[in-house]
Amino acid sequence: MQVPRLIATLLLLSSLAFAAEIAELRNGFTIRHRTREMHEGSVRLYIDDQKKSFVDLPAAEVTGFSSEPDPIASRQQSTTSPAKSTGQIVSEASVKHGVDSDFIQSVIKQESAGNAKAVSRSGARGLMQLMPGTASQLGVKDSFSPEQNVHGGARYLRELLERYNGDAVKTLAAYNAGPRAVARYNGVPPYRETQRYVQRVIREYNNSKRHTKTKTASTSRKHPALGGSAAK
Repeated sequence: MQVPRLIATLLLLSSLAFAAEIAELRNGFTIRHRTREMHEGSVRLYIDDQKKSFVDLPAAEVTGFSSEPDPIASRQQSTTSPAKSTGQIVSEASVKHGVDSDFIQSVIKQESAGNAKAVSRSGARGLMQLMPGTASQLGVKDSFSPEQNVHGGARYLRELLERYNGDAVKTLAAYNAGPRAVARYNGVPPYRETQRYVQRVIREYNNSKRHTKTKTASTSRKHPALGGSAAK
C-alpha cells in the first residue's frame, strides 16, 4: 500500500467526518479521524463514527497523535446566542407592551428581587410573581422563564393601566390584591401588605426616574407607559 496516494482521499473524508484526533505521519502529512485501533505492526484509523470508513497504516509510518476540538461543538458554541439579561428582556417587553421599563423593573424588584425561580407562599412564580391562573390567561407556559414571565407581567400591567385609565396606584393595588379587591374598595384595599407594596413600588419607580434623570419626580398619576412619575 502506498501511503502518500491515500492522503488526498483521507483528507477529503476527514473533512466530512468532524474528526476529534489527528494522526501525524512520518512523511509530514496528517490524517484526521474519529477513533483508532492499534494492531501488531499497524494502526487502523476510523474516519467516521460508524467505523465504515477506515485506513490501515504501518505503525512505523505514524509518529504521533494529537487532539483536535470538535468543529461541530465549536460552531455550536460560536452560534449559540448568549442568554438575555433581565434588563434586555425588560426593554423588549417595554417596547412591545407600551409600559415604562423603569415601572416594570420596580415591580420586579418588589415582587421577586430579581429571582427568576422565586415562588411565594401563595404559589406566585418567577420574576413578576405570576399566579398559575393569571399566567395561563396571559399565555405564559413557563413562569420560570424570565422572558415569558416578564412579557406576561408587562402585558398584565398594560391591561390594568388601561382598565384604570392610567392610574398607577390602582394598577399596582390590583396587581397585588386583584381587581376585585380594588373594585370592592374603589381604590387601594385596606390591606397592609397591599398598601406597603404600592408605596414601595412607586417609591422605587420615582427613585429610578430621579437617578436616571430622564424624568423629574412629581405627584401626578400619569400613565407610566407614557412616562412621568407615579403618585406617592
